[in-house]
Amino acid sequence: MSAPGRYFWVALGAASILFHLGLIFSGLVPNLLSRPLHMLLALPWIFLFTNSGTLNRLWGLLITFAGSAAILYVALNEATLSDQYGFLNSPLQTSVAITLVLVTLEMARRAVGWPLPLVAALALLYGLFGQHLPGEFGHPGIPLQSFLGNLTIAEGGLWGKLTGVSVSIVAVFVIMGAVLNSGEAGQGFMNLATAAAGRLKGGAAKVSTLSSALFGSISGSASANVASTGAITLPAMTRLGYPKALAGAVEAVASSGGQIMPPLMGAGAFVMVELTGIPYTGIMAAAIFPAILYFMTVWFGINAFARRFELKGLPEDQQPARKEVLITTAFFAVPFLILLERMFIGGFTPQYAASVAILAAFLLLFIDGKLKFDIRKTAKRLEETCLNTGKQVSMIASIILCASLIIGVLGATGLGIKITSLILSGSGQMLWPALLLTAGACLILGMEVPTTAAYVICISVAGPALQQLGLAPLQAHLFVFWFALLSTITPPVCGAVFIAAGMVGENWLKVSIYAMALGLGLYIIPLALIANPDLIAIADNPVSAGIQFIKVGISLGAISYGMIAPLNMMLRVTLVASGFIGIFLLPF
Repeated sequence: MSAPGRYFWVALGAASILFHLGLIFSGLVPNLLSRPLHMLLALPWIFLFTNSGTLNRLWGLLITFAGSAAILYVALNEATLSDQYGFLNSPLQTSVAITLVLVTLEMARRAVGWPLPLVAALALLYGLFGQHLPGEFGHPGIPLQSFLGNLTIAEGGLWGKLTGVSVSIVAVFVIMGAVLNSGEAGQGFMNLATAAAGRLKGGAAKVSTLSSALFGSISGSASANVASTGAITLPAMTRLGYPKALAGAVEAVASSGGQIMPPLMGAGAFVMVELTGIPYTGIMAAAIFPAILYFMTVWFGINAFARRFELKGLPEDQQPARKEVLITTAFFAVPFLILLERMFIGGFTPQYAASVAILAAFLLLFIDGKLKFDIRKTAKRLEETCLNTGKQVSMIASIILCASLIIGVLGATGLGIKITSLILSGSGQMLWPALLLTAGACLILGMEVPTTAAYVICISVAGPALQQLGLAPLQAHLFVFWFALLSTITPPVCGAVFIAAGMVGENWLKVSIYAMALGLGLYIIPLALIANPDLIAIADNPVSAGIQFIKVGISLGAISYGMIAPLNMMLRVTLVASGFIGIFLLPF
C-alpha cells in the first residue's frame, strides 16, 4: 500500500473512532442520521480496501458511490422521512430503497461470503411474493412502497434496533479491542497464561487455553483468536511433541470460547442486551459461570489427553520473568479494571465505561513492555488501531445490516410467528423436543452465517416458542447463542478448526474430532442451563448458583475424563453416565 493510500485509510479509521466515540457524548442524535452514517463509514472498507485490479476497483468505487448517495439521502432528509411512516412517495425514494437493499446484500457477500446474503435474499423474495404461496405460510401481500419503505427509510429494517446496537455499543468495544491489541496487551495475555500454567503437565496446551480465553474476551472472534494466539501457541505445542491434530484442536476450542467469555463476549452479547432489555452487567453476571465451566471442561480434557500422550510443560527458558509478567499484564489489566469499575461500581453505561477504558489503553500505547517511549512504535500502534477499527467495525456492520433486513421481513410478513407455531406443533408443546429442534436449526444456520447473525435469526423465530414453553427470556437467549457457536468446531463447516488445521499443517477432520472431544462443554452446557436454571442466577441467588456451578463442573469433569482418558470400558461408561445424571437428574 502506498504512503498516500495508507494515510487515507488511517484517516478514515480515525474518523470512525471519533464518530462512534463522539456519539456517546453528543446527546440525542436522530437514529436516521447516526445509523446511516455508520453504514457510510463502513462502505469503503468493504468495497475498496482489499480490492485488487483496475476493474474490481472501478466496480467497488461505483458501488461505494451509489451506496453513499443513497445513505446521504436518508441522513440529510431524516426529519422528512420520519414523518412518512415507512411509505415511499416518489420514484426517487424507491430507487434509494432498492439501492440500499442491493448494496447491503453485496456488503455482506464481500464481508462473509454468500450464505448470509442468500438467506436475506430469500427473505426479501418471500416478502415480495409470499402472497402467492398456498396455506398458512402465505401472507396477505404488502405494497412495494410500504415493504421497501419500512426496510430503508423508517426506524426498522436497516435502521432498526440491531443496527443501533452496532452503532452505539459494539463499535465502541471494537475500538477498545483494537487499542488493546495494538499495544502490549496481547503479549500480556501470553505472559500471564505462561506464568500461570506453563510449568504444568500439558502446560503448552493450558497456556493456549488461558491466553485464548483472555484474548477472546476482547476480540469476540474465534477466527481472530486462532490467527493471533495460535501463531505463538501452535509452534510451542508442536515443538514439544504434541500431536498436530491435538494442538490445532486445543487452539480452535479455546479460541471459540472468546464469544462467551465476559467482559466483552463479542457482538452477540450487546445484541442480547437490546433484545432482552436486561442490562449489560446482568448479561455478564449470567454468562460468567457457564463461560468458566466451558474453559474448565477444556482443562479437564487436556488433563485426560495428558494420560494418552506425553504432554510436556514449557521448559524454563521459554517462561517469562516475573517482572515482565507483571508489567505486560498491566497493559490489559488496567483498562479491564477501569471498565468493570465504571460499570459495576460507578453505575455508568457500558459504552461510557468502555470510552474511559479506551482512554487508559490509549495512554498505554505510548510505552512498551520495557516502560520505554518510542515515537515510531507509538505512531505505528496508532496506525494499527485506526486500520483495525475500520476493518472490524465494517465487518460487523455488514453482518448486522444484512441480519436487520431479515428481521425486518420476519416482522413485516409475520413469518417469525408462523415458524414459532411450527416449532410448537412439531415439538408437541414439549420443551425438550423444542430445544432439540432449535439446537439443530442453530447448528445448521451457524454453519452458513456468522455467529451473531445465526443467533439473531434463530432467537427471532424460536425464542417466542421457547418462552411460551416456560423458559425465562435470558435462558432462551443464552441457549440459542451457545448453540449458534457450535459451527466453529463442528463439521462439516468449522471455521476455527479450518484455520487451526491450516496453521499446524494437519488434516482438518482429525483436528475437528479432537476439537469436539475437548469442546464437549459447548454441546452440554447450554442444556445444563435449562436443567439447572439457577446456574445463571448469580445476581439474584449467588448461593444456589454456586452450588449448581460446583455440581455441573464436577459432572462435566467426569464426562470429559470418561470420554477422553485411556480407561477400561466399565469405568468409562460409569464416569460418563454419572456425569449426565449429575447434570440432568440430581435435584440440587
